[in-house]
Amino acid sequence: MAERNFGSGSGRKVTRRRALAAGSGLLGTALAGCLGSVSGGTSSGDGGGSGSSSEDGPVAVASFFSFFDFARKLTGDTPITVKNLIPTGLHGHGWEPNASVTRDIIEADAFIHVGKDFQPWADRAIQTLKDDDVDTQLINVREGVELTDLAASLDPEEEGVGEGRGMDPHFWLDPQRAKVSVDNIAEGLVELAPEHEETIRGNAETYKTDVLDTIDADYQDVFDRADRKVVQLAAHNAFQYIGVRYGVEMRPLVVNLAASGDVKPSDITKAKETIDEYGIEYIGAGVFETLKPAQQLIAETDVSGYFPVTPYAGVREEWVRNDWGYEEIAYNINMPTFEVVLGNKSPEEVGPDGWADEWRNFK
Repeated sequence: MAERNFGSGSGRKVTRRRALAAGSGLLGTALAGCLGSVSGGTSSGDGGGSGSSSEDGPVAVASFFSFFDFARKLTGDTPITVKNLIPTGLHGHGWEPNASVTRDIIEADAFIHVGKDFQPWADRAIQTLKDDDVDTQLINVREGVELTDLAASLDPEEEGVGEGRGMDPHFWLDPQRAKVSVDNIAEGLVELAPEHEETIRGNAETYKTDVLDTIDADYQDVFDRADRKVVQLAAHNAFQYIGVRYGVEMRPLVVNLAASGDVKPSDITKAKETIDEYGIEYIGAGVFETLKPAQQLIAETDVSGYFPVTPYAGVREEWVRNDWGYEEIAYNINMPTFEVVLGNKSPEEVGPDGWADEWRNFK
């Protein structure tokens, strides 16, 4: 369900255009206080837009790639434009933008976000909107999603997310839970453009049935065919929902929730024990994460290669050129890798032609 910001105080709303026209006056101080101290990339529409290319219609911006992709699929044949705020090549969880991103959010008609305590910069931007009574619509994709407990391997010092502290936030990796976020986005977009309700809701139903249900069935087939039910990943703790959904144990090398988390010597030791116990030949490695731990495991164990996994949190340049979204990444990155690391197929038997050569021990 979409959220709307109804401010208190003067009772007079500040429209986006009025706020922007005020420049350094009305919102400049708030922006500096909110995001002025952080660094990193600027906002980006790298993932492309949807609907009106002239942006004459409503504009929605998204704080995370997966939900940008869902939203642009829902806005087909409408005048709504959807933009991805995460620059190409960056992981959406752990990135800190500069203040221009808050300006992009203020200028947009709607802000699609992942809920409280997942992206601190998004929380600060939302607080700025509330403090200054700006009328950018808020669409929380996580509302009503049933979260699962954090993995037992999680660092005891790691906090959970939002009201469900101690819960794993990466729900969208489960295609069935992802369907709830599609419904949340649809509700928000209908509120944004009610005259296009039938199209938006129709697109949502089609996407859930034709894409997410199909991915779910194909993932289920991959894991059902596996003799081994343990996967070693040189990646952060983002894949537990796949394990919960399909009955496989995901063992991440980085046991905290952030993709930038440090790898401890004890983490390497545990991974080596898993590799030895189960005779693991191939492991998965995070596309947007450091590859040094995966390379270390190749050097110090019987692992002969690593292949890519991603929690759909960002895109590479070639993925943008090919217009890849959640669906294409599932079939071209994650699913082939799970086939390989589970021992279902050899690297040469999965993916499109040349997949193994491209992705074996990728840089």
